[in-house]
Amino acid sequence: MDMTEFITPMVGNIMQSRGNAAALAHQLSAYFDENSLQKAKENLEELKSRMSCYQCAILEVETKFKVLNERFSLNHERNPIEAIKTRVKSPESIYEKLNRKNLPFTLESLDQMHDIAGIRVICSFVDDIYMLADCLLKQDDIRLVEKKDYIANPKENGYRSLHLIVEVPIFLENEKRWMKVEVQLRTIAMEFWANLEHKLRYKKNLSEDLSTLTASELSECAEMSAQLDLKMQNIRNIIYGNS
Repeated sequence: MDMTEFITPMVGNIMQSRGNAAALAHQLSAYFDENSLQKAKENLEELKSRMSCYQCAILEVETKFKVLNERFSLNHERNPIEAIKTRVKSPESIYEKLNRKNLPFTLESLDQMHDIAGIRVICSFVDDIYMLADCLLKQDDIRLVEKKDYIANPKENGYRSLHLIVEVPIFLENEKRWMKVEVQLRTIAMEFWANLEHKLRYKKNLSEDLSTLTASELSECAEMSAQLDLKMQNIRNIIYGNS
């Protein structure tokens, strides 16, 4: 196998000039032998397979929530779920997180990450969050790995959400594999606050004084959102209690 032919396309993605890519690939080929190249290709295929498994795991959990939403609407004439969002972390995000933890970019390191596959369930009311979480965890093919209740115990910045790390089986061509999925359940108000907080503060080089000021303001907004959730839930209870 021509090492240069294999490396050139990869290098070309990060080079502006085709000529430069070819020249660099030629230099890199001198540092690789046939065995190391074959090993790299095998690792790449395994990584692609693993990422596909995470996507399959998301589909399994997403379907469970859609079924719960459908059945609840049939029995109670309303839907507890407003929206479902899913994502699989990109290889770049995975690499950055592993790098922060001083872990190598290996398949073994991926097993130590719990949030590669993620699903966010946006609910109408706070009690819908706990109801859906209980229904999910009662299913016999769901294993609870970790639970963090940031609604009962908000983060210092005001962040609220219920986080679950679960394992779910996926059935492949010739095996069953258990995969971890991070599930976040939050209300519309919690989602609104979290999205705007992220846009306002993520990777912003704020001065210490400005950072303290904005943190205080955002925490106050989070509390207002929490109060709004309670008020809306009370109104719903009044309506359905009198219907």
